[in-house]
Amino acid sequence: MKFSSGGQSQDSEIQGLRIMVPTEPGGGYDTTARSAAKVMEEAKLNSNVEVFNVPGAGGTIGLGRTAAENGNGKLALQMGLGVVGASYTNKSPVQLKDTTPIAKLTEEPDIIVVPKSSQYQDIKQLVQDWKANPGGLPVGGGSSPGGPDHLAPMLTAKAAGLEPKAVNYVPFDGGGELLASLLGGKVAFGVTGIGEVRDQIDAGELRVLAVTSAQRAAGVNAPTLKESGIDVEFTNWRGVVAPPGLNDADREKLVSLYTKLNESPQWQDTLKRNGWTNAFQSGDEFAKFMQSENDRVASVLKELGLA
Repeated sequence: MKFSSGGQSQDSEIQGLRIMVPTEPGGGYDTTARSAAKVMEEAKLNSNVEVFNVPGAGGTIGLGRTAAENGNGKLALQMGLGVVGASYTNKSPVQLKDTTPIAKLTEEPDIIVVPKSSQYQDIKQLVQDWKANPGGLPVGGGSSPGGPDHLAPMLTAKAAGLEPKAVNYVPFDGGGELLASLLGGKVAFGVTGIGEVRDQIDAGELRVLAVTSAQRAAGVNAPTLKESGIDVEFTNWRGVVAPPGLNDADREKLVSLYTKLNESPQWQDTLKRNGWTNAFQSGDEFAKFMQSENDRVASVLKELGLA
């Protein structure tokens, strides 16, 4: 028995597939995983996909749980640059090399945002005050030290002439917690992915002062850091890994599922809606990319004096 066109036959489905999110609900990993599961169902690629959260230690609790599920072809971990950094800064006993790479899915720039009540109307005003009093302007991010929302403001600080060690960085476990603290005035500004706060930007609750990518972001009325005289280009990415010890058939099923997800019109619509760039890579190509990212993060943290 087969699904309608574009679907998988039931015997090629991954029955009981679960996607683990290693952060609290509401952040970028959570949004990506739940969007992927929804599209898998809508495009008839896989049915009854469960998404669940195992937060803690910047994603390394979930990473450890995934690595412990040796040979389990029905589990995928939603991860990305944040987990690369956290596994390094938390000195995690488990590293991403202890998992099975499946696919890189998306890239997106970070943005620097303030609540609508903030006195700061542009990035230059903010940086001027930040330089005068680095510790007095706490910056919040939805990732632990070593993650994208930490690396982006630290690189920005260094490029603007601040000592990164003087920056008062407040980590939150995902974008949901960061958003509450931003709107509650507990941090002066935040650094996060566009997709995590798009609704609040559109509603006028948050103001974007700058984007970290090389080009301006579609649908966001804000300059790049480079345009603003701060020599930083930075992009976050997200992907999927599975437990170690998978047999070839189970690994191929997962790679095939995410390849078909990426090819579906529903996923392309999801990318556009969230401001995510399609950055699909699978299998061995993704494994090489992860290794290079691991080396890059270690080098940047050392350069910033934060490792």
